[in-house]
Amino acid sequence: MTAATYQYVDLPDASVVTTRALLTARENITDTVAARAMMCIHGGAGFGKTLAVNTCLRGLEPGEDVRKITFRARPTARAVRYELFAALDLAGEPPRHPSEFDRLLKTALAERPRTFLVDEAQWLNGEAFEYFRYLWDEPSTQLAIIFVGGEGCHTVLRREPMLSSRIFIWQHFTRLNPDEVLEAIPLFHPIWADADPDDITFADSHAAHGNFRAWAQLTAHTRTALARTGRPRVDQELLRWAFSRLG
Repeated sequence: MTAATYQYVDLPDASVVTTRALLTARENITDTVAARAMMCIHGGAGFGKTLAVNTCLRGLEPGEDVRKITFRARPTARAVRYELFAALDLAGEPPRHPSEFDRLLKTALAERPRTFLVDEAQWLNGEAFEYFRYLWDEPSTQLAIIFVGGEGCHTVLRREPMLSSRIFIWQHFTRLNPDEVLEAIPLFHPIWADADPDDITFADSHAAHGNFRAWAQLTAHTRTALARTGRPRVDQELLRWAFSRLG
């Protein structure tokens, strides 16, 4: 699957690579949605969590109602209510009183099955996580919730026993190991397709370290170097120039 604009940088010709982590995520998300359950996908920055989840959600059954919510700061329960109001495209003005707001959201969520992708979930605190649990526990709602976030997401969830015990599946994204790098990177972008495996290993050990976001940045700089020098393929001199841009 080719991404018109890659998630991390504007990188023409980059492809979504079906790694073992992505295949596992696809299976886990499918099972979570079918069970109308909650799951948590967590791991370090740049390991491909959000890209994998977005790819998997696009592959769900046609008609599955998926709503994405992203947090950039620590929200209160009140802020979560407003984000849900916007995500659900509800008409009118948001209610002023919490109890009225809660009734409105629960009524909307009871209309049909829905899936929430809660991205950047490391920003959620116990109060915000608890509000999602409150809605999910309501017998009339038909919710599946996928929390995606950094390691902080896992830590906060584990501190909330009432919510943690309801998580159906936990999936931890990690760096690509050296063998996975040699399998995945030639498929990731054409400049690596005919590269010497030793050069790919050299690039990974010196700059990318099994991190897909770092590989995207390195690929963008290496692509520039190939265009400017007219060289036909990657070599270590070009890679050293790309490394110098990465700090």
